[in-house]
Formats: sequence, structure tokens, C-alpha cells
Amino acid sequence: MNFTSTPLLKMLNERMAWLNARQAVLSENVANADTPGYMAKDLKPQSFASYLTNGVANLPAPALERTSPRQLSGVIQSGQQFAQMQAPDGQANPTGNTVNIDQEMMKVSKTQEDYQAASDLYAKSIVMMRTAIGQP
Repeated sequence: MNFTSTPLLKMLNERMAWLNARQAVLSENVANADTPGYMAKDLKPQSFASYLTNGVANLPAPALERTSPRQLSGVIQSGQQFAQMQAPDGQANPTGNTVNIDQEMMKVSKTQEDYQAASDLYAKSIVMMRTAIGQP
């Protein structure tokens, strides 16, 4: 049985993909901390409201029959590209570089914590589903 097609696991998978992409952007910022004129970047934050408005359109169609055109089809979008933006909290130094290494390391740490929480929730969800259907 494919557990990863459930909406909860798809949402967690999307969150982990966003956190992974953010970690790459933040590591690029840290690597360029001494590059003159480098502008710090970050990813646009995910919001639950945008996930509901944009994401509900691409879920695989449920096996239930819709009896009215006003009923939701329940589809979630996957494989989104994450939009980058310039980090709004960066103050330029005399060389024009906006990377603040302390802020970047705090963002890296927070991103790592969020990723660990999402992956733990993902693993626990699969264990609960297997327990519910009687598989070890």
C-alpha cells in the first residue's frame, strides 16, 4: 500500500522539500558572507492559507462520486518551485554585502529544527497508519 499519497504526508513532503531548498539558499548566503556586493537571499515563507487555495487543486481524485458541481474535488498541488526573495533583514556593510552571519546561522538552525520535526511527524504518521491496518 502506498501511504505517501495521503494529503497529510504530501503536505509534510512538500514542507520538507521547502525546508531543504531553504537550507541550500541559506548555505549559499553563508558561503558568500565575504563576497562584495552579495545580496542575502531567502525563500518566500510557506503559508497554510496559500497551501489550501493553491494546493487543493492537484490531489488525486478520491474514489467518491461528486453529486454536485459545488462539491470539492480534493486535489493537492505537488512539485512546486519555491520563490526566492532578497532577505529583508539584511543591512549592507561598506562592501555592499547584506549577509549577517549570525542571523543566517540562526535561520539555518531553525530550518534544521523544523525539518527534524516534519520528518519525525512523517515517520510517526506512517507507523500509525501501519498499526491501524495491522502491518508491523
